[in-house]
This record gives sequence, C-alpha cells and structure tokens, in this order.
Amino acid sequence: MFKFIKKLFRSKNENSKIFRREMAKRLDGRSIKYVTERIQDTDSVVGREGALIVKGDELLVYSSADVVFRAKIDELRASELLSLEGVILTGSDIAHGGNERKIIAYYTYYLKPGKGL
Repeated sequence: MFKFIKKLFRSKNENSKIFRREMAKRLDGRSIKYVTERIQDTDSVVGREGALIVKGDELLVYSSADVVFRAKIDELRASELLSLEGVILTGSDIAHGGNERKIIAYYTYYLKPGKGL
C-alpha cells in the first residue's frame, strides 16, 4: 500500500531536483549490459558490462572497467526507454572535460511492463 501511495505522489516534473534525485536513487546499483553514446543520431558502443552507481551527489556509469560517464545528479536529465530496457542520460560529463553527452545504458535485465520503477 505504501509503495502505491509513494508512486502516486512521485514528482512528475523532469526538470525538478526532486525528480532527478528520485530517478538517480532508482537507477543506483542497476547492472548494465552495454552503453552507447548518441552523437548526431548515431549510436556507438562505448562500453560493455557494468553498473550505474550513485556516489555522493554524482551518478557514474561504470562500464568496461572504467567510468564512461559521470555527472552531477541535480544537473542530469534521465529518462527510461519506452521498452524499460535501459535509460537515456544527458548531461555535462565531469569525467571527460565537462562536455555535454547523451549516453544510453541498457540493463542486463529489465522489469516487465507494469512492474516499472
């Protein structure tokens, strides 16, 4: 019952800090199969196997034994794929000179529709 109420009153404004922090909390610890970077409508694989990790006020995408993306949670835009098989992360990448990047992390497993985060 409590989960239903919590889900009902979840922030829906994707630009709010509350939404961004809740999304990061839901992503924390998710295992990922591979990571792509979208540049001008073309996706390139930048890493395989890893995890999404919240460390302090940052979200890290750890893949191929390296940090492939690192951004401040309060500045990060995150949205799940419609298939719920992954997440699109857009923001200033601290680990790579502060450049604006769009990263897509695909989960090793995904939750079935209706069982979403």
